Amino acid sequence: MRCPFCSATEDKVVDTRPSEDEQIVRRRRECAGCGKRFTTYERVEELLPSVVKKDARREPFDRAKLLAGVTKACEKRPVPVAVLEQMADSIERSLRETGEKEIASSRLGDAVLSRLREIDDVAYLRFATVYMHFKDATELLSEVQRLLRWKGQDS
Repeated sequence: MRCPFCSATEDKVVDTRPSEDEQIVRRRRECAGCGKRFTTYERVEELLPSVVKKDARREPFDRAKLLAGVTKACEKRPVPVAVLEQMADSIERSLRETGEKEIASSRLGDAVLSRLREIDDVAYLRFATVYMHFKDATELLSEVQRLLRWKGQDS
């Protein structure tokens, strides 16, 4: 493990803790070179399906990319990072459980939308405007009305 401060490769583990669901191990490390501490996270590497884009390109599922997208949608919204992490965990778990080698990006986008709709209306609409490529304000208004109807059914 390379120190993020001085790039030294020697360190010692000073604390190890499992996450709540025991899927990730958090380790506090101390650099032997500069003495600064940093945190690493370990998880079992499991094969996740490739994401098939609309133009037929394939790329590996990227949790960081998923989190970046939902974080951007939730910017300046009262949505805790832990909720976004749980959402990413849930989506990742469901991808693993399908056992498929490939998944269409549209299915991944739909999964994000369905979860965001339950978390925050504004974040949902922000993500939807990028994901659904609305042509004009009428399409956006239709989506807002669909969201309001869905919320009305929820009550």
